[in-house]
Amino acid sequence: MDMYLVAATFATVFLTEMLGDKAVFTIGALATRFRVLPVFCGIVLAFTGKMLAAVLLGHAIGGLPATVVAVTSAATFLITAIVIWFKRQEDSSVEQPAAKLWPRAVLTAFAAIFFSEWADAGQLTAAMLAARSHAPFTIWLGGTLALTTKGALALVFGVGLRRYLPGNALRYGAIACCLVMSILSALRIQI
Repeated sequence: MDMYLVAATFATVFLTEMLGDKAVFTIGALATRFRVLPVFCGIVLAFTGKMLAAVLLGHAIGGLPATVVAVTSAATFLITAIVIWFKRQEDSSVEQPAAKLWPRAVLTAFAAIFFSEWADAGQLTAAMLAARSHAPFTIWLGGTLALTTKGALALVFGVGLRRYLPGNALRYGAIACCLVMSILSALRIQI
């Protein structure tokens, strides 16, 4: 397994997911209603499934000609950087039941994360990385670890995460990662 690819996937997915992501607010709200461990289990299951879907899509894309994949990959990262640049912060409030039972907490956390925000920047990033690298397991691992780290941070810091990590720093870091990945993808275009 290529640890460089795991680290690159982790950094890119993590930074693109941290900016203005509603899941951070959802997880923070879940942590105020349920115990942390069942919420963590639910979100890890959801993130694992979402990254699997993204990697499978990327693996299918990987069967396309190299030039098409390189152009699509470069464009996706560039568009993601542009979207992040212009994205406005949104306030999100989530109402959850007060029950503190494990199964209900796990199911609620899973559903709140799994059924929201499909085809977001993190999933598209993972799909393109899987298409370019032909290493679906490595991309899935890096992406799942990034999403799990995001979820753990949201649990630890709750909805006050923005107070501890400046939004602009996350924003510029995500933009920089996407631009670098776009340039690297464009340089691999075979003409």
